[in-house]
Amino acid sequence: MIPKIQGGEIIVILVVILLLFGARKLPELARSLGSSAREFRKGIEEGRTEEQDEAAPTTTISDSSTTTSGTET
Repeated sequence: MIPKIQGGEIIVILVVILLLFGARKLPELARSLGSSAREFRKGIEEGRTEEQDEAAPTTTISDSSTTTSGTET
């Protein structure tokens, strides 16, 4: 079972991250993480629209009054 993370533990984790990456790298890291998440959501949305397009039935309009030779029957 996964234990719940409380406020004090989050602060310790943030301090460790600050020590590992430094204050200068954190904004760059946050920007890249945000753009990665944005691209991921965009890809998921594109996948959903493709699935919906494939699932939608296609209808064709045919003109039965003419034949392939161009003469009416």
